[in-house]
Amino acid sequence: MTDAAIPLGRHVDYPTTYDATLLFPIPRAQGRDAIGIAAPLPFTGHDRWHAYELSWLDARGKPHVATATIGVPADTPNLIESKSLKLYLNSFNSTAFDSYQAVRDRIAADLSQAAGGEVSVAFGLPPVDRPRADVLLDTIETDIAHYGPPDATLLALDAARGEVEETLTSELLKSNCPVTGQPDWARVTIAYRGAALDHASLLRYIVSFRDHCEFHEQCVERIFADISALAAPSQLSVEARYTRRGGLDINPWRATPGTPAPAAARDERQ
Repeated sequence: MTDAAIPLGRHVDYPTTYDATLLFPIPRAQGRDAIGIAAPLPFTGHDRWHAYELSWLDARGKPHVATATIGVPADTPNLIESKSLKLYLNSFNSTAFDSYQAVRDRIAADLSQAAGGEVSVAFGLPPVDRPRADVLLDTIETDIAHYGPPDATLLALDAARGEVEETLTSELLKSNCPVTGQPDWARVTIAYRGAALDHASLLRYIVSFRDHCEFHEQCVERIFADISALAAPSQLSVEARYTRRGGLDINPWRATPGTPAPAAARDERQ
């Protein structure tokens, strides 16, 4: 696959009629190979998309608008490139459908085909809710000088605290689109049970993504893999809530198998 084949980062005429071929799947294996993640996957999870700009025509030509929540399982073979999803949803703008259900079913079928597994689609958005955390890492005073690429050697354990169960969050996760270089901003929440992580080292590690170019889903999987390699926690959950671009935001979540999924919610910045 070449960057020229990806719609992100180049001029694309907006569609005037429904077109499922606009969806551009990207094999997850490409990013996972670079991180060292192989089958069977060491995590469960999903990518939850929020779509803020969805519209279509009814049978009489009257426009309707809606928002939608889309769930893509992490074990699907493909992720869906974000600009292609935006273009695809915009292809509904001048297309007539008989009902809301027909629109929902069409989107679910097309995204499932692109992702290679069952994708859920529901109209409406979850509530805005700040993740509950024991520690906001951003309040830690520490020197930081490394902004990319992500450096797992920055992570350290806090032996003095032994085994813990805690939830940590930071609003300082920033990475860049691997195609356009545009910035992507997120809050990341890490919940784990096991050997205690040194909080200052974790903050420095999160900031080391700042100039890094990688898709949202791959960043979350990299964080999961690096913490797992260092601390081997018995339970680990990593969720990132990225701010929206082009009427879409994405919220990847990865966790050790058997971990309950976090409640669906949106961040204040979304």
